Amino acid sequence: MMGEVQQSKSPKRLVGVTLDEESLDPGSRDVEHEREVAIYDLLEDNSFAPVGHDGGPYRLHLLHSANRLVFDVRLDDESPLVAHHLSLTPFRRLVKDYFMMCESYYQAIRTATPTQIEAIDMGRRGLHNEGTELLMERLKNKIDIDFDTARRLFTLITVLHWKG
Repeated sequence: MMGEVQQSKSPKRLVGVTLDEESLDPGSRDVEHEREVAIYDLLEDNSFAPVGHDGGPYRLHLLHSANRLVFDVRLDDESPLVAHHLSLTPFRRLVKDYFMMCESYYQAIRTATPTQIEAIDMGRRGLHNEGTELLMERLKNKIDIDFDTARRLFTLITVLHWKG
């Protein structure tokens, strides 16, 4: 799954995101929609730069390999820049809980009252924020990102983290 944008903004940003197709299972319509929206939003507005690198813009290839999340960062011309391998272990519980809340949320949208939907959505957003903060901590001193960029990246990580 690829996303790309051709806007000329700050060089410290992503202009392309690719998710490793082999890491993905066909998702539900809701998961596919979340992925597409996260990539679109990420490319529209982000702040992303490998620590110590002044160039850019960048392209990011995200993949899940051997219980690792790989951030393969490249320059706009696809020349390799750096690859960071993060253990997925710290994310396991959080992603599992997040997916349970998402399932509850999508079910609630179809049958629950607005108050029930809002309560579930608050819990879902809280878990998403917790995952965002964890990702920012794990990328500290590796990749400079802002909260909104990390939030959208966490959405993409949830898709890669749970295969099947």
